[in-house]
Amino acid sequence: MELGAVLSKGALAGVRVVDFTWVRAGPQSTRIFSMFGAEVIRIEWPLNPDIIRLGSPRYSAAGVTPGLDTNGDFNNFNCNKLSVTLNVRSPSGLDLIKRLIGISDVVIENFSSRVMEDWGLGYEQLRQANPAIIYVSMAGFGHSGPNRDYDTWGPAVQALSGLTFMSGLPGKPSAGWGHSYMDHTGGYYGAMATLAALHYRSRTGQGQYVDLAQVDAGCTLTGAAILDSTVNGRRTDRDGVPSGNRTHWPGTPLTDTYRGRHAAPHNAYRCAGGGRNDWCTIACFTEEEWRALAGAMGSPAWADEPAFATLLQRLEHQEELDRRIQEWTIELNKYEVMDRLQAAGVPSAPVQSMVDRVENDPQLQHRGAFATQAEHPVIGRRIYEGMPMRLEQAPWAIWRHGPLIGQDNDYVLRDVLGLTAEEVDGNDAEGVFWPRNMVRKETLA
Repeated sequence: MELGAVLSKGALAGVRVVDFTWVRAGPQSTRIFSMFGAEVIRIEWPLNPDIIRLGSPRYSAAGVTPGLDTNGDFNNFNCNKLSVTLNVRSPSGLDLIKRLIGISDVVIENFSSRVMEDWGLGYEQLRQANPAIIYVSMAGFGHSGPNRDYDTWGPAVQALSGLTFMSGLPGKPSAGWGHSYMDHTGGYYGAMATLAALHYRSRTGQGQYVDLAQVDAGCTLTGAAILDSTVNGRRTDRDGVPSGNRTHWPGTPLTDTYRGRHAAPHNAYRCAGGGRNDWCTIACFTEEEWRALAGAMGSPAWADEPAFATLLQRLEHQEELDRRIQEWTIELNKYEVMDRLQAAGVPSAPVQSMVDRVENDPQLQHRGAFATQAEHPVIGRRIYEGMPMRLEQAPWAIWRHGPLIGQDNDYVLRDVLGLTAEEVDGNDAEGVFWPRNMVRKETLA
C-alpha cells in the first residue's frame, strides 16, 4: 500500500514527526501519532541503535537469530513508523536531518538534556531551520533545574516521584513496581503536550519548545496521597496505607485514607484451576452489594451471622469472611465468578495473565486491544497493541510492522527530501546512510 494513501486517512494526517526517541517513554508517545495517521520518521544509526532493538532474545521470535530487526518489543512500540538511517556525526547527515526538520511539524526526543545540543540539534538551532517547529523534550528531570543533567530510567522516576514509597504492605519495605510504568505514563503526557502545542500553532502560527520532565509526570499520580498528608497529616507509608488488596489492614487504625471508602469483602479469591492467575477480585462497598453477593452465592446461612451483619463487623472479621467466600469461588473458574457477580450487580473481575488478555478476553478482543495483526518480514505475523480510544470519524489503524532499520531510506531521501540519484549515491559512498565498516543490509543494497 502506498504511504500517501495510508497516511491520508487518520485524525493526524498531514502531521510529520521527526522521531529521535528510544527505549519506551518516547516511542510510546510517537506511537500514538503513528496510530492516528501522522507520518513518524525515526532517525536511526545501526552502530548506536535504540537499545530495545538489541533487547533480550526472549523478545525475539522462536527460531529467528536475534538482530536489529527481530525484537518484538521494538516492533510493537514502533508500528506504523518509518526508519531512515542518517549519520548525525557527518556534516552531510546533520544537514539532511535539518532539512527534514525544516519540512516537518514536530521533533520529539527523550534523551538526557545534553545529547541533542551536543549533536547541534537543540531547539535554538532547529528553530532557525523551521520557526514553526514544535520541539518536545522528555528528559527524566526536564531541561532546567539542578538535576537537569542527571540520567534516569523508568524505575528511578517512580522512586523519585514517590510512587515506589507508596507501594507495598504494612510492616514491609517499599515494594516498588515490577515494570517501568512511568515510561508509559511519560509517553502519554508527551503526546498530550505535543497535541496542545499543535493546537496552539493552528491558532497562532507559532511553534514552541515543550520541556517535559518525567519525574514531574510521576508526581501528578500522587495527588490524593499528597492531599491526605497536607490536609489530614497522615503519612502514606507502611503504617497501614496502602493495605494490599484490602481497604483496611487488620490491626491498624480504622481511618479513612486517600484510597477511598472502606469495603468488605475487598480482596482477590482463589478460583478453580489452581493456576497462578486463577483468582477473581470482589469488592462490596454497600450493603446492597453485600446482600447481592450473598444471594449470588446461594444465600448461605453463614452470611446472616452477626459477624457479617454490618461493614464494621465484616472489617473486623475479614479473615473469616474471605475464607467463607473462597469456599464458593474455588468451585468456579474466574470468569464464571465475574459473570455471576456482575449480573447480580457486584463489582468483580478476574486476575488476567498476558495470555488471558490477548487470547481469552472477549471484551478486549471486541475492542481491538490486542486483536490487530500485521506481517513482519523477519519475525512473521505478530499481534499488536491497539489504542484504548475510538474516534468515530477517524479511527486508529495498524497498517505496518515496526520498521526494519533504514527500511524507508529511499522514500525519505528521494520522495520527502527530493535528493537526486547522484546525491544519494555520493552521500552513500561517504557513509552518510550506512557505516562503511558494517555489512550492508540486504534491504538497503
